[in-house]
Amino acid sequence: MDNLKCSSFFKCRGKEYKDKLLIFSLLQKVTVSSENFHVGENDENQERGNWSKKSDYLLSMVGYAVGLGNVWRFPYLTYNNGGGAFLIPYAIMLALAGLPLFFLECSLGQFASLGPVSVWNILPLFQGVGITMVLISIFVTIYYNVIIAYSLYYMFASFRSELPWKNCSYWADQNCSRSPIVTHCNVSTQIETFIHVNKSWVDFNNFTCDNGTEVYQPGQLPSEQYWNKVALQRSSGMDETGEIVWYLALCLLLAWLIVGAALFKGIKSSGKVVYFTALFPYVVLLILLIRGATLEGASKGISYYIGAQSNFTKLMEAEVWKDAATQIFYSLSVAWGGLVALSSYNKFNNNCFSDAIVVCLTNCLTSVFAGFAIFSILGHMAHISGKEVSQVVKSGFDLAFIAYPEALAQLPGGPFWSILFFFMLLTLGLDSQFASIETITTTIQDLFPKVMKKMRIPITLGCCLVLFLLGLVCVTQAGIYWVNLIDHFCAGWGILIAAILEIIGIIWIYGGNRFIEDIEMMIGAKRWIFWLWWRACWFVITPILLIAIFIWSLVKFNRPTYGEIPYPDWGVAIGWCLITFCIIWIPIMAIVKIIQAKGNIIERIVSCCRPASNWGPYLERYRGERYKDMVDPKKEIDHEIPTVSGSVKPE
Repeated sequence: MDNLKCSSFFKCRGKEYKDKLLIFSLLQKVTVSSENFHVGENDENQERGNWSKKSDYLLSMVGYAVGLGNVWRFPYLTYNNGGGAFLIPYAIMLALAGLPLFFLECSLGQFASLGPVSVWNILPLFQGVGITMVLISIFVTIYYNVIIAYSLYYMFASFRSELPWKNCSYWADQNCSRSPIVTHCNVSTQIETFIHVNKSWVDFNNFTCDNGTEVYQPGQLPSEQYWNKVALQRSSGMDETGEIVWYLALCLLLAWLIVGAALFKGIKSSGKVVYFTALFPYVVLLILLIRGATLEGASKGISYYIGAQSNFTKLMEAEVWKDAATQIFYSLSVAWGGLVALSSYNKFNNNCFSDAIVVCLTNCLTSVFAGFAIFSILGHMAHISGKEVSQVVKSGFDLAFIAYPEALAQLPGGPFWSILFFFMLLTLGLDSQFASIETITTTIQDLFPKVMKKMRIPITLGCCLVLFLLGLVCVTQAGIYWVNLIDHFCAGWGILIAAILEIIGIIWIYGGNRFIEDIEMMIGAKRWIFWLWWRACWFVITPILLIAIFIWSLVKFNRPTYGEIPYPDWGVAIGWCLITFCIIWIPIMAIVKIIQAKGNIIERIVSCCRPASNWGPYLERYRGERYKDMVDPKKEIDHEIPTVSGSVKPE
């Protein structure tokens, strides 16, 4: 049989060799393509890759900045702080604090083409600030995906002919009611009169309350009891962990699978997904606004939102300005590391200034627009329930999973509107989650580029798996307490500390004028008057505002609570441990850098306050005269070993 296939032994051996050579070449091509799938042929940075299109980057930035807070926090703050008058401090804080920090971070990441840790080659003494940003992003990413899991659960639960929280069902108790319920009353019998007795005792004995003696208390909405008793299966407190809520765990797993699938090629895949996830929420908000505007009572809700007569006297209250500053600060996602990470994939000469303006304005206008969609529906809910809008308006979880679902349940075709709303929350959350995970993988890529180049998919999926496992505690019966705890501690002071040190380090120590020269290498020289505003903000106004907000938050600090449920001492201690673990790397890395430096203590500190030898544009052709002597990051990566700090040392 062998002779039929091959005329001679040597021909057969030659054919086998050619076949093996062909297979080997094919495997090599597959390996090379798999290693470089995150880099396009037209990318100017063939080591790290670039965004395929400018629109990929802009939509990713908009998706990162525009999140759940734009929908469930800003409208409430506007209503609570004088209506339309609140837009004045909001716009001022955007100009003085939000936009300057946003522009700074975009410029920083784009100039060096490095993530939030390695970019601190600009100032080695402050490299711990980058680590703090990444660690806070990790903790927030854990619980943020749990909120996405809540949205998935509610979206799936809405696929019914009638929303399950429309009426009090088998899961409800005697307090479930849309109207006030009688708790106590007086009962008169032929023998005696019973004063202020429990209503359940009255019903059990078939008595009747005396007219005018009833004592009422607000009932719990069906949506509120559904949220606590069904969706969360919430325990009585953090002390009672309970079991894992299996359907929430499955929704959490699905959320992480979606994130992993969108990011398996890095920015090349996520940059395409955001065309849907970043734009779809605007479609839904527009639909909800149109539907809400046609409902009875909508005008009442909107007048509460913007203030039929805006209360300008509120502008005299410091709390209003603090709320405006903190909302701008957290809404734009500055000091989380994500802006630096996403901007690091830009081409060097991209106009990051115009990008910052576009994204910041889009974010703020989205918040205002979302308020009209939310309050038009809440106005209708107040109308049909005979209540004031102030009695139905909520913020945060209460708005997203209690007040708004309750309003949607009263609409004709409620399930359709509910599916639409929670799918919008899903897409809003996913955008922010994409950028947070990209922050983590970008940090890994900068520290271990060769490993990341070969194993991007396993590393990305591995990150998602680890974060999923860490998030399981947040889908136990005490899970909501953990979500609230992490949000209370990690998403507050740590970010403020990182932002303050970031602007002090770059503008006051590295040098604001030197940083402006770096920016001009990318976007071209500008006249001095162009930089006048940015110098005023970067050098003075923005740092003062951030420090003031930080001091205010310390003065106004309260122990965390969930509703009226206090946290145990050990729970508060865990919260302090979490934030301490995040920020302690700032002094640790400063000490490590000083120890690694040479000379006496003063000389060491001074050397650590100077840019590292490899600071500058990543690509040689953009370095010019100013950075012609810098150490090539690519050569340094190839011949030196990254340390834990992200710096390098000779082998």
